[in-house]
Amino acid sequence: MSTEGGTKAIIAALLANTGIAIAKFVAFLITGASSMLAESVHSVADASNQGLLLLGGKRAKRKATPEHPFGFGRERYIYAFIVAIVLFTLGGLFALYEGYHKIQLVLDGESELVSPLVAIIVLVVAIILEGFSLRTAIIESNHVRGSQSWVAFVRHSRSPELPVILLEDIGAEVGLFFALIGVSMSALTGNAIYDGIGTMGIGLLLVIIAVILAIETKSLLLGESARESDLAKIRAAITATDDVESIIHMKTLHLGPEELLVAAKVAVVAEATAADVAAGINAIEQRIREAVPIARVIYLEPDIRKRSEHESTRGGG
Repeated sequence: MSTEGGTKAIIAALLANTGIAIAKFVAFLITGASSMLAESVHSVADASNQGLLLLGGKRAKRKATPEHPFGFGRERYIYAFIVAIVLFTLGGLFALYEGYHKIQLVLDGESELVSPLVAIIVLVVAIILEGFSLRTAIIESNHVRGSQSWVAFVRHSRSPELPVILLEDIGAEVGLFFALIGVSMSALTGNAIYDGIGTMGIGLLLVIIAVILAIETKSLLLGESARESDLAKIRAAITATDDVESIIHMKTLHLGPEELLVAAKVAVVAEATAADVAAGINAIEQRIREAVPIARVIYLEPDIRKRSEHESTRGGG
Protein backbone atom coordinates (compact mmCIF):
# COMPACT_ATOMS: atom_id res chain seq x y z
CA MET A 1 0.00 0.00 0.00
CA SER A 2 1.13 3.51 -0.64
CA THR A 3 1.44 5.17 2.77
CA GLU A 4 0.48 8.48 1.17
CA GLY A 5 -2.68 6.94 -0.29
CA GLY A 6 -3.71 5.56 3.08
CA THR A 7 -3.04 8.89 4.79
CA LYS A 8 -5.07 10.74 2.18
CA ALA A 9 -8.06 8.43 2.74
CA ILE A 10 -7.73 8.79 6.54
CA ILE A 11 -7.64 12.60 6.41
CA ALA A 12 -10.62 12.73 4.04
CA ALA A 13 -12.61 10.49 6.38
CA LEU A 14 -11.50 12.47 9.46
CA LEU A 15 -12.63 15.80 8.03
CA ALA A 16 -15.94 14.37 6.81
CA ASN A 17 -16.75 12.63 10.09
CA THR A 18 -15.86 15.62 12.27
CA GLY A 19 -18.18 17.93 10.36
CA ILE A 20 -20.92 15.31 10.10
CA ALA A 21 -20.74 14.52 13.84
CA ILE A 22 -21.36 18.16 14.75
CA ALA A 23 -24.32 18.45 12.35
CA LYS A 24 -25.85 15.18 13.60
CA PHE A 25 -25.56 16.18 17.24
CA VAL A 26 -27.25 19.52 16.58
CA ALA A 27 -30.03 17.67 14.74
CA PHE A 28 -30.43 15.31 17.70
CA LEU A 29 -30.79 18.24 20.11
CA ILE A 30 -33.53 19.67 17.89
CA THR A 31 -35.41 16.48 17.04
CA GLY A 32 -34.70 14.07 19.89
CA ALA A 33 -34.25 11.27 17.32
CA SER A 34 -32.32 8.38 18.83
CA SER A 35 -30.95 7.42 15.43
CA MET A 36 -29.42 10.90 15.20
CA LEU A 37 -27.75 10.43 18.59
CA ALA A 38 -26.49 6.99 17.57
CA GLU A 39 -25.17 8.40 14.30
CA SER A 40 -23.54 11.31 16.18
CA VAL A 41 -21.68 8.88 18.43
CA HIS A 42 -20.88 6.73 15.40
CA SER A 43 -19.27 9.71 13.63
CA VAL A 44 -17.37 10.68 16.79
CA ALA A 45 -16.10 7.09 17.03
CA ASP A 46 -15.08 7.13 13.36
CA ALA A 47 -13.28 10.46 13.72
CA SER A 48 -11.49 9.15 16.82
CA ASN A 49 -10.53 6.02 14.90
CA GLN A 50 -9.02 8.03 12.08
CA GLY A 51 -7.01 9.96 14.64
CA LEU A 52 -5.78 6.65 16.06
CA LEU A 53 -4.75 5.42 12.60
CA LEU A 54 -2.79 8.62 11.98
CA LEU A 55 -1.11 8.26 15.38
CA GLY A 56 -0.26 4.62 14.68
CA GLY A 57 1.25 5.52 11.32
CA LYS A 58 3.41 8.20 12.92
CA ARG A 59 4.63 5.99 15.78
CA ALA A 60 5.41 3.14 13.37
CA LYS A 61 8.03 5.32 11.68
CA ARG A 62 10.27 5.39 14.75
CA LYS A 63 13.72 3.93 14.25
CA ALA A 64 14.65 0.54 15.63
CA THR A 65 16.15 0.40 19.12
CA PRO A 66 18.20 -2.27 20.95
CA GLU A 67 15.02 -3.28 22.76
CA HIS A 68 13.01 -3.36 19.52
CA PRO A 69 15.62 -4.31 16.90
CA PHE A 70 13.04 -4.88 14.15
CA GLY A 71 11.47 -1.47 14.57
CA PHE A 72 7.90 -0.44 15.31
CA GLY A 73 6.10 -1.24 12.06
CA ARG A 74 3.51 -3.38 13.84
CA GLU A 75 2.22 -0.39 15.78
CA ARG A 76 -0.03 0.23 12.78
CA TYR A 77 -1.65 -3.15 13.44
CA ILE A 78 -2.07 -2.41 17.15
CA TYR A 79 -3.85 0.88 16.53
CA ALA A 80 -6.04 -0.73 13.88
CA PHE A 81 -7.07 -3.34 16.48
CA ILE A 82 -7.91 -0.55 18.94
CA VAL A 83 -10.06 0.98 16.20
CA ALA A 84 -12.09 -2.23 16.02
CA ILE A 85 -12.60 -2.17 19.80
CA VAL A 86 -13.69 1.50 19.77
CA LEU A 87 -16.10 0.86 16.89
CA PHE A 88 -17.57 -2.15 18.71
CA THR A 89 -18.06 -0.46 22.09
CA LEU A 90 -18.52 3.27 21.44
CA GLY A 91 -20.33 2.79 18.14
CA GLY A 92 -22.10 -0.57 18.03
CA LEU A 93 -23.02 -1.30 21.63
CA PHE A 94 -24.09 2.30 22.32
CA ALA A 95 -26.38 2.31 19.27
CA LEU A 96 -27.93 -1.01 20.30
CA TYR A 97 -28.58 0.31 23.80
CA GLU A 98 -29.94 3.64 22.54
CA GLY A 99 -32.25 1.89 20.08
CA TYR A 100 -33.58 -0.45 22.75
CA HIS A 101 -34.07 2.47 25.14
CA LYS A 102 -35.93 4.44 22.46
CA ILE A 103 -38.29 1.55 21.73
CA GLN A 104 -39.03 1.15 25.45
CA LEU A 105 -39.86 4.86 25.75
CA VAL A 106 -42.17 4.66 22.73
CA LEU A 107 -43.95 1.62 24.13
CA ASP A 108 -44.39 3.51 27.41
CA GLY A 109 -45.80 6.49 25.51
CA GLU A 110 -42.99 8.80 26.64
CA SER A 111 -41.25 9.58 23.34
CA GLU A 112 -42.09 11.44 20.16
CA LEU A 113 -40.16 12.85 17.23
CA VAL A 114 -39.90 16.65 16.92
CA SER A 115 -39.06 18.44 13.64
CA PRO A 116 -38.11 15.26 11.73
CA LEU A 117 -37.48 17.35 8.60
CA VAL A 118 -34.33 18.75 10.24
CA ALA A 119 -33.01 15.24 10.83
CA ILE A 120 -33.86 14.19 7.28
CA ILE A 121 -32.03 17.17 5.77
CA VAL A 122 -28.95 16.55 7.93
CA LEU A 123 -28.95 12.85 7.04
CA VAL A 124 -29.21 13.53 3.30
CA VAL A 125 -26.32 16.00 3.47
CA ALA A 126 -24.32 13.52 5.57
CA ILE A 127 -24.92 10.77 3.00
CA ILE A 128 -23.52 13.02 0.28
CA LEU A 129 -20.46 14.05 2.33
CA GLU A 130 -19.81 10.48 3.46
CA GLY A 131 -20.06 9.43 -0.18
CA PHE A 132 -17.10 11.68 -1.03
CA SER A 133 -15.07 10.10 1.77
CA LEU A 134 -15.99 6.60 0.56
CA ARG A 135 -15.10 7.58 -3.00
CA THR A 136 -11.61 8.65 -1.84
CA ALA A 137 -11.14 5.34 0.00
CA ILE A 138 -12.21 3.39 -3.09
CA ILE A 139 -9.89 5.34 -5.40
CA GLU A 140 -6.89 4.89 -3.09
CA SER A 141 -7.70 1.20 -2.56
CA ASN A 142 -7.92 0.60 -6.30
CA HIS A 143 -4.32 1.84 -6.64
CA VAL A 144 -3.11 -1.18 -4.67
CA ARG A 145 -5.96 -3.70 -4.95
CA GLY A 146 -4.95 -4.98 -8.37
CA SER A 147 -7.12 -7.84 -9.62
CA GLN A 148 -8.25 -8.87 -6.13
CA SER A 149 -11.92 -8.82 -5.24
CA TRP A 150 -12.93 -6.36 -2.52
CA VAL A 151 -13.40 -9.22 -0.05
CA ALA A 152 -9.94 -10.59 -0.85
CA PHE A 153 -8.45 -7.09 -0.54
CA VAL A 154 -9.87 -6.64 2.97
CA ARG A 155 -8.87 -10.14 4.03
CA HIS A 156 -5.36 -10.27 2.61
CA SER A 157 -4.10 -6.68 2.75
CA ARG A 158 -0.97 -6.39 4.90
CA SER A 159 -1.65 -2.66 5.39
CA PRO A 160 -4.55 -2.06 7.79
CA GLU A 161 -5.44 1.57 7.07
CA LEU A 162 -7.28 1.34 3.75
CA PRO A 163 -9.39 -1.75 4.65
CA VAL A 164 -10.30 -0.11 7.97
CA ILE A 165 -11.30 3.19 6.34
CA LEU A 166 -13.13 1.36 3.57
CA LEU A 167 -15.23 -0.70 6.00
CA GLU A 168 -15.85 2.30 8.25
CA ASP A 169 -17.05 4.42 5.34
CA ILE A 170 -19.29 1.65 4.03
CA GLY A 171 -20.69 1.19 7.54
CA ALA A 172 -21.22 4.94 7.89
CA GLU A 173 -23.04 5.17 4.55
CA VAL A 174 -25.30 2.19 5.23
CA GLY A 175 -25.91 3.41 8.80
CA LEU A 176 -27.01 6.79 7.48
CA PHE A 177 -29.54 5.09 5.23
CA PHE A 178 -30.82 3.09 8.23
CA ALA A 179 -31.23 6.32 10.17
CA LEU A 180 -32.92 8.05 7.22
CA ILE A 181 -35.38 5.21 6.81
CA GLY A 182 -36.11 5.13 10.55
CA VAL A 183 -36.68 8.89 10.84
CA SER A 184 -38.71 9.04 7.60
CA MET A 185 -40.96 6.17 8.67
CA SER A 186 -41.46 7.78 12.07
CA ALA A 187 -42.39 11.07 10.38
CA LEU A 188 -44.81 9.40 7.97
CA THR A 189 -46.54 7.17 10.53
CA GLY A 190 -46.25 9.37 13.60
CA ASN A 191 -44.78 6.37 15.42
CA ALA A 192 -41.25 6.94 16.77
CA ILE A 193 -40.67 3.21 17.20
CA TYR A 194 -39.21 3.11 13.67
CA ASP A 195 -36.54 5.53 14.83
CA GLY A 196 -35.58 3.05 17.55
CA ILE A 197 -35.55 0.14 15.11
CA GLY A 198 -33.31 2.10 12.72
CA THR A 199 -30.98 2.87 15.62
CA MET A 200 -30.68 -0.81 16.53
CA GLY A 201 -29.97 -1.59 12.88
CA ILE A 202 -27.08 0.87 13.01
CA GLY A 203 -25.75 -0.80 16.16
CA LEU A 204 -25.93 -4.30 14.68
CA LEU A 205 -24.17 -3.12 11.53
CA LEU A 206 -21.33 -1.53 13.50
CA VAL A 207 -20.87 -4.61 15.68
CA ILE A 208 -20.56 -6.82 12.57
CA ILE A 209 -17.99 -4.50 10.96
CA ALA A 210 -16.04 -4.24 14.22
CA VAL A 211 -15.87 -8.04 14.55
CA ILE A 212 -14.62 -8.38 10.95
CA LEU A 213 -11.94 -5.74 11.58
CA ALA A 214 -10.89 -7.38 14.85
CA ILE A 215 -10.52 -10.81 13.22
CA GLU A 216 -8.48 -9.51 10.29
CA THR A 217 -6.27 -7.27 12.45
CA LYS A 218 -5.66 -10.08 14.93
CA SER A 219 -4.19 -12.15 12.09
CA LEU A 220 -1.84 -9.27 11.23
CA LEU A 221 -0.80 -8.91 14.88
CA LEU A 222 0.01 -12.61 15.11
CA GLY A 223 2.24 -12.24 12.04
CA GLU A 224 1.44 -13.02 8.41
CA SER A 225 3.74 -14.28 5.70
CA ALA A 226 4.49 -12.57 2.40
CA ARG A 227 1.84 -12.75 -0.31
CA GLU A 228 2.04 -15.70 -2.67
CA SER A 229 3.16 -13.42 -5.50
CA ASP A 230 6.05 -12.11 -3.39
CA LEU A 231 6.94 -15.62 -2.21
CA ALA A 232 7.25 -16.71 -5.84
CA LYS A 233 9.54 -13.75 -6.60
CA ILE A 234 11.72 -14.54 -3.59
CA ARG A 235 12.04 -18.21 -4.55
CA ALA A 236 12.95 -17.22 -8.09
CA ALA A 237 15.56 -14.75 -6.84
CA ILE A 238 17.17 -17.40 -4.62
CA THR A 239 17.32 -20.14 -7.23
CA ALA A 240 18.33 -17.91 -10.16
CA THR A 241 21.92 -19.18 -10.04
CA ASP A 242 23.72 -22.46 -10.59
CA ASP A 243 25.42 -22.05 -7.19
CA VAL A 244 22.13 -22.86 -5.40
CA GLU A 245 20.73 -26.36 -5.85
CA SER A 246 17.45 -25.73 -4.05
CA ILE A 247 15.71 -24.07 -1.11
CA ILE A 248 15.71 -26.41 1.88
CA HIS A 249 13.18 -24.29 3.75
CA MET A 250 12.06 -20.68 3.88
CA LYS A 251 10.03 -18.51 6.25
CA THR A 252 8.74 -14.98 5.75
CA LEU A 253 7.10 -12.59 8.20
CA HIS A 254 5.70 -9.08 7.92
CA LEU A 255 7.39 -6.91 10.54
CA GLY A 256 5.06 -4.16 9.39
CA PRO A 257 2.93 -3.41 6.32
CA GLU A 258 5.97 -2.35 4.31
CA GLU A 259 8.76 -4.38 5.92
CA LEU A 260 9.30 -8.07 5.33
CA LEU A 261 11.64 -10.51 7.05
CA VAL A 262 12.98 -13.37 4.91
CA ALA A 263 14.81 -16.34 6.43
CA ALA A 264 15.91 -19.28 4.30
CA LYS A 265 18.26 -22.23 4.33
CA VAL A 266 19.60 -22.88 0.84
CA ALA A 267 21.45 -25.88 -0.52
CA VAL A 268 24.68 -24.82 -2.25
CA VAL A 269 26.90 -26.96 -4.42
CA ALA A 270 29.32 -29.07 -2.40
CA GLU A 271 32.32 -27.92 -4.42
CA ALA A 272 31.81 -24.20 -3.64
CA THR A 273 34.47 -22.44 -1.60
CA ALA A 274 33.67 -20.21 1.36
CA ALA A 275 34.39 -17.16 -0.78
CA ASP A 276 32.05 -18.43 -3.49
CA VAL A 277 29.30 -19.06 -0.95
CA ALA A 278 29.68 -15.60 0.62
CA ALA A 279 29.58 -13.93 -2.80
CA GLY A 280 26.59 -16.04 -3.79
CA ILE A 281 24.66 -15.13 -0.62
CA ASN A 282 25.32 -11.43 -1.20
CA ALA A 283 24.10 -11.74 -4.79
CA ILE A 284 20.95 -13.53 -3.66
CA GLU A 285 20.17 -10.81 -1.11
CA GLN A 286 20.54 -8.18 -3.81
CA ARG A 287 18.20 -10.05 -6.16
CA ILE A 288 15.59 -10.50 -3.41
CA ARG A 289 15.61 -6.78 -2.59
CA GLU A 290 15.27 -5.90 -6.26
CA ALA A 291 12.39 -8.35 -6.75
CA VAL A 292 10.58 -7.50 -3.48
CA PRO A 293 11.66 -4.05 -2.21
CA ILE A 294 9.88 -4.47 1.15
CA ALA A 295 12.17 -7.44 1.96
CA ARG A 296 14.44 -5.40 4.21
CA VAL A 297 15.59 -8.02 6.74
CA ILE A 298 17.12 -11.08 5.07
CA TYR A 299 18.84 -14.05 6.72
CA LEU A 300 20.25 -16.75 4.44
CA GLU A 301 21.93 -19.89 5.73
CA PRO A 302 23.93 -21.99 3.27
CA ASP A 303 23.93 -25.75 3.67
CA ILE A 304 24.79 -28.86 1.66
CA ARG A 305 21.83 -31.10 0.96
CA LYS A 306 22.42 -34.80 1.41
CA ARG A 307 21.88 -36.65 -1.81
CA SER A 308 19.39 -38.95 -0.11
CA GLU A 309 17.14 -36.03 0.76
CA HIS A 310 14.16 -35.02 -1.30
CA GLU A 311 15.38 -32.76 -4.10
CA SER A 312 12.32 -30.62 -4.58
CA THR A 313 12.26 -27.01 -3.42
CA ARG A 314 10.27 -26.27 -0.30
CA GLY A 315 8.97 -22.81 0.61
CA GLY A 316 6.75 -21.45 3.28
CA GLY A 317 5.38 -18.35 4.92
